[in-house]
Amino acid sequence: MLDLQRLRALHAVSVHGTVGAAAAALGYTSSAVSQQIAKLERETRTVLLEREGRGVRLTDEAHQLVRTARELIAIVERAETELEERRGVPAGRLAIAAFASAARGLMPPVLADLARR
Repeated sequence: MLDLQRLRALHAVSVHGTVGAAAAALGYTSSAVSQQIAKLERETRTVLLEREGRGVRLTDEAHQLVRTARELIAIVERAETELEERRGVPAGRLAIAAFASAARGLMPPVLADLARR
């Protein structure tokens, strides 16, 4: 059976381009992401990443698995959101892009107000 956390790790590498960037996005170490993908490769008996210079490249099989992972992750996130909505608690992901100076000066009170609401 495929493990959702391992699929998330592979998906993150696909989205962010490197194991290091995927690890940062997931809040893991690069080693943890590499281990998750190695376990996924053993479970699927498929090579998913190929070393390319200092980085990695997803194989065709990995791209197929990422498409499936994207769908599964969306379903799980939708289920989590629906459960939270039933409890009357706002839920979901919030992505914010800003210059560092704006983020330091403007975002703390905005996020505090959002958390209170």
